[in-house]
Amino acid sequence: MTRDDWIEAFAAELGVEPPSPEQAEKLLDLAGTAAHSSERPAAPLACWVAGRAGASIEEFLAAAERVNAA
Repeated sequence: MTRDDWIEAFAAELGVEPPSPEQAEKLLDLAGTAAHSSERPAAPLACWVAGRAGASIEEFLAAAERVNAA
């Protein structure tokens, strides 16, 4: 099973749409920023927090950059 297949099946289980290819790349950017700015486990946790916040992708990428710059 590919990454995209797994995400599509996971999204279906939760009753939501999977991320578009563009959204997936931005989520991976967020995960990369978190993982390279701190400990690697921050990556999935940052994505979870972003999802809970209900913010746009642009908003959470900007927030990650502000945290990274601090």
